[in-house]
Parts: sequence; C-alpha cells; structure tokens
Amino acid sequence: MLRRLVRLAFVLALILPLPLSAQLQVSGRGASLRVGGRIHSQYTVSSIDGATNDFFFRRVRLIVDLTINDFLSGRVQPDFAGGGATLQDAYAQMNFSPEFRVSVGQFKRGFDLFELSSSNDLSLVERDGRIEGYGACRGVGSVCSYSRLTEALHFAGRDQGVRVNGSSGQLSYVAALTNGTGLNTSDENGRKSGSGRVTLQINDNVRASGQIAVHDYVDPAADDASAVAFGGDVEVGTWRDGLLVQAGLVTGDNWELDPVTSGAPNFLTFQAVASYFYPVDGDRVTGIEPVGRISWADPDTDTDDDNGLLVTPGFMVYIMGRSKIGANFDIYSPATGDKEFSFKIQSFLYF
Repeated sequence: MLRRLVRLAFVLALILPLPLSAQLQVSGRGASLRVGGRIHSQYTVSSIDGATNDFFFRRVRLIVDLTINDFLSGRVQPDFAGGGATLQDAYAQMNFSPEFRVSVGQFKRGFDLFELSSSNDLSLVERDGRIEGYGACRGVGSVCSYSRLTEALHFAGRDQGVRVNGSSGQLSYVAALTNGTGLNTSDENGRKSGSGRVTLQINDNVRASGQIAVHDYVDPAADDASAVAFGGDVEVGTWRDGLLVQAGLVTGDNWELDPVTSGAPNFLTFQAVASYFYPVDGDRVTGIEPVGRISWADPDTDTDDDNGLLVTPGFMVYIMGRSKIGANFDIYSPATGDKEFSFKIQSFLYF
C-alpha cells in the first residue's frame, strides 16, 4: 500500500490539466452547431488487496448542441472512454415555451440533485464514492452510498424515452417516461418507467426540490413488477461562488435485493456535500475549493447492521474556468467489517 502511495508523486505531473478555452461554432444543412467536450483522466488506488491500481480515462466526451430554429434544438454526446464509443445524450427538443419543452431520445431522468449536477461542475471525483475492489452493499454491490443506490436501482441516470420540462416564476419541473433499462438499452417488457421532480426557488441562493420515480422491471414471479422511490433535496449557493451545500434524502424499494414486488425491502439513504470556492488572482490557478461529503445508506431497513457510512474529504484546484484537478479520499465504514478507503485524483479538462 505504501508503495502505491509513493507513486502519487508522479501522478500530478502526468494528469494536470492544461488550460484550454475553445469553442467551435459551425453552420450547415439547416442547423447551427456548437461543439465542445470534456476529458477526465483519473488515477485511483484503494486499501483492498488485489484491487486495481490504475490510470484510466473516466470521460472523453464530445458535445454537439444543435439549433434548427427557436422551436427545435438538440444534443448529441458520445463518450470515448475505455477505447470504445458509448452514446450518452442524443435527443431532439421542441421548445413550445419556457413553461413547456418536450425532449425525445436519451437523456438524464429528472430525479436526484447529485445525478443532475454535471460532471463539469462536480466538486467530487465520483458521485458514488466507490472503493475499488469492494462490493458488499446488499443488492447493489460497491459501497452503500446515496448515488450508488439511486443509480444501480435505475431511479436516476440516463434512459431513453420522452421528457417534459419547464419553469414559471419560482417553480420549475421535469418529468419523464422511459424504458427503464438505462443507457443504450432496449426495453425488456411492454411497460415504462416514470420519474418527476419539482423545484422551488426560495431565493437567489436556496432551492428546494421533491422527486418521485417508478421503475418497472422483469420479475419471474410477477407480471407487472415495479419499484417506487421518492425523496427531497435542498441546494444552497451556486458553483464556483463561495459556499455551496447540497443535501438529499431518498427512500424506496430495493428491488435488486428481492425482486418480488410484494416483498421488496425498503432502502433509506442520505447525503450532504459542502464546498467553498476561494478565488485566486493568478495566471495558472484561478481558484481553490475544499470539499467534504457525508453519505449514509441502508439497503434494507428491516435488517440490522447492513448499512454503511461514506466520508469524503477532498479539494479542487481550478486552472481556468471549469478546467481543474481534484483529489478525494473516500473512507467507507460498514456497520460490520473493516473500514476501507480509496484515494482518487482526477483532471477535468473542459472545452
């Protein structure tokens, strides 16, 4: 383990992001296109014996935003991390009014705050705080954390379908009807999953939201199996402007632990993330941002001693705009068993 940590001295020189400010705008075939992207390079090491000690591309994405006219627009976002191409976003959006927009294709479902926050903005390296080589959380594997449960149980994340969203005054909303099977996957039955989220802008710095999702899935013991999750979250502050606090609570059916609809146990999870952006007047560093996370999750509220607590101290150093480098120390304490940890360092190149 000590030998692995010594190698970190070399990591900084290898994955520091270079400042890059570029935007390509072109027109053709009846549309105007704005092209950008992100490259996220990560090094990770954990306390688990035999776990991968790895350099890898976490995200290599190109984003093409298309505008046909004031009514019709869209986005295409492929990801080339891992040596292949995976489609992330691909949708057409019809802008009837600020209060009512309709998107068709693949997009993020409107559920929890942490998933909807872009990876370009996140002050955390990994939403779910994974510990490489650890997979003991009942039903969903990995560590028992907020994002691990919402993502692995398909209440949050990308899916294919139709989405409506809009805003009026202090209220905004998003609702979606999707396959329920996740990224680039065809539906596995004739039913659909639904999700919805409503946000109230309390003042310039405070937003409160409530959300609900119904996920359909295949259960050999039932024809119409579905799981429900709901919760709420609050956000205080904005990105790269002093204090930002995000906190959320979600409960629902852990259908991966017991797929029988009548017997699916309930999960409960809470997470809070706080960061503070300090601007720096420099040519190479424009800001420093310490961050901390507390994430607690219980995959089955009827079973004792199966919950876990994830604590993440870390920091971000901003080079220019959203280009930055961050380090997280994810510490996981299960209710039973040994404490484990993972150190992650990642560059965020934004263009």
